[in-house]
Amino acid sequence: MKQNIGALMRQAQQLQANMQKAQEELGLLEVTGESGGGMVKVTMNGRHEVSRVRIEPTVAAAGDVEMLEDLVAAACNDAVRKASEAAQQKMSGLMGGMPLPPGFKMPF
Repeated sequence: MKQNIGALMRQAQQLQANMQKAQEELGLLEVTGESGGGMVKVTMNGRHEVSRVRIEPTVAAAGDVEMLEDLVAAACNDAVRKASEAAQQKMSGLMGGMPLPPGFKMPF
């Protein structure tokens, strides 16, 4: 019985180390969300931190602030979706292909 508990503890420690490594790797991951056919691009990392926003000059010059706001919001949402998908793929690989429960949020 003690051998089983020891093995289980080692597995838990290994999983914890793997999770920490995956979090560090996700911090380095960059995804780019787009909207308006690429007129607005938002780049963020796996921790959902935005590092860059690119707006085509023609869109900014149009003067339609409401449209520009919508395009930025859509590009951010696209980037968040891509970052979340990448995080879920990385974490499911760590868990031996076992899918994460619906609605499960990673701690980053």
